[in-house]
Parts: sequence; structure tokens; C-alpha cells
Amino acid sequence: MLGVLILRSGSGRPDVLIFAAVVLLLAIGLVMVMSAGSVTGMIEYGDPYHHVKRQLVWSVLGLLAMAVLVRIDYRMWRLSTGPLLAAAFLGLVLVLFAGDEIAGARRWIGFGLFNVQPSEIAKVALINYLAAYLSARRERLESFLAGFLPPMLVVGAAFVLILLEPDFGTGVALVATSMVVLFAGGARVEHLGVAALLAVPAFGLLIYIEPYRLRRLLAFLDPWADRMDAGWNVVQSLLALGSGGLFGLGLGDGRQKYLYLPAQHTDFIFAILGEELGFIGTSTVIALFVVLAWRGYRTALKAPDVYGCMLAVGITTMIVLQALLNIGVVTGSLPATGITLPFISFGGSSLVVTLAAVGVLLNISRYGTRV
Repeated sequence: MLGVLILRSGSGRPDVLIFAAVVLLLAIGLVMVMSAGSVTGMIEYGDPYHHVKRQLVWSVLGLLAMAVLVRIDYRMWRLSTGPLLAAAFLGLVLVLFAGDEIAGARRWIGFGLFNVQPSEIAKVALINYLAAYLSARRERLESFLAGFLPPMLVVGAAFVLILLEPDFGTGVALVATSMVVLFAGGARVEHLGVAALLAVPAFGLLIYIEPYRLRRLLAFLDPWADRMDAGWNVVQSLLALGSGGLFGLGLGDGRQKYLYLPAQHTDFIFAILGEELGFIGTSTVIALFVVLAWRGYRTALKAPDVYGCMLAVGITTMIVLQALLNIGVVTGSLPATGITLPFISFGGSSLVVTLAAVGVLLNISRYGTRV
């Protein structure tokens, strides 16, 4: 068993560009959390550095997790598929009953100074499950009932539990990531099309029955029509990005963080970044995510087995899709979803879990074939 857990001596070096992109994004995130969270930190805690100090602790924990996992053979996680998936579903159920209620939602379970978000763990556990499933039953994907439907039922069950928190944005990201992994694993386009056709009216109904989701959709279509209420966040976000210009107003000199723009250090931190560091700053962040996507999918293509390939696809898609959704919301290109920006936004379990997942991705890159 130790031979499975410990990195084999014949493996190569991890992908340097993935590591560099993640570290640079993390460094930018710490700087921006310090700036964007300074006002709310002072008002709520009497300390302008409250958020960045917590973010620094989580960053260290995440980097330690990444450093450990980059040295553990990724195949070990295939052996833990069942327990990881069971633990993920247990967490999704527990948070509904024992979670801390914040702004009408139960998404976190408190453990002293730290809060754990089970949905973040569930995303990684489901990616691992799908990778293991596809590596063992890939030939069954030709059949809708025997191959495609079983993993979709598991994903659907997780989506329902996350929706009950409620966390519609994370649920959508989880389903979308799963669809990409299944597509990469060889699922038939017709089956994916049927799933998409069934999902569209279901998502439409979920939006219609919740007034706040419908208001978000209408605000996306025309934020200026209700700029003092439902469209406020998007309007203020666009004002922040527009006022930043090419070089920005200067680090720490942004105005929207003075309680004009809500969630300025979490969901809308990209808008503060654009206001203070301008087009140069936002382009740098986007470029780093592009590098991460390029090297992540390259790692998947070079993986020595189907499991490693699917795991790399899932981890890379999870991170890049979340970044795409967040930036889309901030720029008014997508309806508001409540998705944070990986490595940049303030957050605890999300940051630690994402950095740990990067450690697994880096380990897969160590076994990649040479070209």
C-alpha cells in the first residue's frame, strides 16, 4: 500500500507553469483582499487587516495541502472514491440541519474559528467519482441507461442537496463541470443533449419559483432599469471597471469598496481589482487563468491513464469554469450566481480545497508522457 501512496522515484517534475500561475494568482488575491476588505474589516471588526490576516492563514494551509498532495500518487484517490463520495454527501446533508445560517442560507458548518463549506468538498469528491467511473466503465457510455444515467443521477442528487442550502450558482457549476468531464470521457453528444434539454426547463422553473433569482435574471437583461435595487451590484461593478481605465486608480485608492459595491472582497473582488489596477490588472489575472487552463488540459492529454486524464480535466474545468462564471457576472455578461473568483476572492474552505486540488493536478503532471 505504501508503494501506492508515496510518489514513485521514476516520476518527473510537476508542471512549473501551473504552479507559477497559481502562486501569482494567490499573491494577487492576498493584495486585493487586503485592499478590498479594508473598509468592511474596519467597520465590522475594528481592524482593516482582518480579512487579509484570515486569508493568509488559509493560504498557508492550502499551500501546505498542495505541497503534500503533489507528492502523493494520484491513483491513491481512486481507492478512496467510495468513502470520499459518502463523506461529501454526509456533509451536504449535515449542513442543512447543523449549518450556520447566514443571509438566509445554510452553506457552512462552523468549527471554532473556521467554517467548512461542504459543497466545495463535494465538487472535488464528484470529480474523483466521475474519473473513477469513466476509467472503469467507459465502454458503457454508449448506453444511456447503463452508462450515462448512473453518474448523472449521482450528480443530480448532489445538485438537489446544494440547491436546498440554497446555492444555485455552485450547483450549476457542479453540473456544468460534470458534463464537461463526461463529454471528455466519451459520453455521446445525443445523451448530453437530452440532459441539456431536460435541464433548461428545470432551471427555468427554479428561477421562476424563487423571486430573487427572477430579479437577478431581469437585472442581467437590463441592470439600469432597476439600478437602485436588483441591478445595483452589476451597475456598481461596471462603474468600478469603467473608472479603472488602463492603469487603474491605484492600489488602495478605489472608491467602490466604501460600501457602494456589496461583496467587494468576495463575489465582486474582480471589479475592485479593475478599479484599482485597471485593464492591465484584470488582463493579467485572465491571462494567468488562461495559462492554468492550457497547462491543466495539457496535463490531462499527457496523463498515463484514463483516470488521471479525467481527474485533470475535472480539476482544471472546476477552477476555470468558476473563474469564467465570476468574471462573467462582474462584467455583466452573465446573471448573478454568487460564485467567487478562485485564489482571488476571500474565502476559507474554498481556497484550501482548491489549492489541495491543484496539488493533485500537479501530481498528475509528474507522470505525464514526454513529447
